[in-house]
Amino acid sequence: MTPRMGNVNTLIIDDNAHMISIIRSMLLGFGISRTHESRDAVEAFEMVRHEPIDLIIVDYQMPLLDGLEFIQMVRRGADMKNPFVPIILLTAHTERSRIMAARDAGVTEICAKPVTARQMWEKIVAVVNNPRPFVKTANYLGPDRRRKREDYKGPERRAVTTEKPPEEGEGNESEVVDANDQDAIDQLMA
Repeated sequence: MTPRMGNVNTLIIDDNAHMISIIRSMLLGFGISRTHESRDAVEAFEMVRHEPIDLIIVDYQMPLLDGLEFIQMVRRGADMKNPFVPIILLTAHTERSRIMAARDAGVTEICAKPVTARQMWEKIVAVVNNPRPFVKTANYLGPDRRRKREDYKGPERRAVTTEKPPEEGEGNESEVVDANDQDAIDQLMA
């Protein structure tokens, strides 16, 4: 099913005016004409607080307030009208640690740069047609990070683990990454 996009009120946040123009052109091609744009995440945060925004597309790396800080403010802001708004993060930095940080900040989907129209369309359709339930804990508010739905099969679901080798310059502490984390990262990048 193809969603109707004419009434989707979208906010594009990127410090690069050319990238905003590219994303806006893609959105227009999808039938999304109601767009707000900002080159400053602080200004964009004020828009989100006062405008009824249905979808946010935000760049990861920006001055003053980066995309992850912006996402955390939207998700956890005390006076936010809609902390459950779908957020698509644009990034040229697809290292595992950055993807996990974005997931933990509460991002809904991630588009790797250079962004194609097909990739953007798939992410938008995913947030419209298959919204994930939101989870709220003391440290997290965002879409359920688990994408695979499996029946519970016993007392220890997270028994399969792998060790990630330490990155250069780090100590010998190794991060334990479970199979569910890897599946979620793979799904975000699909």
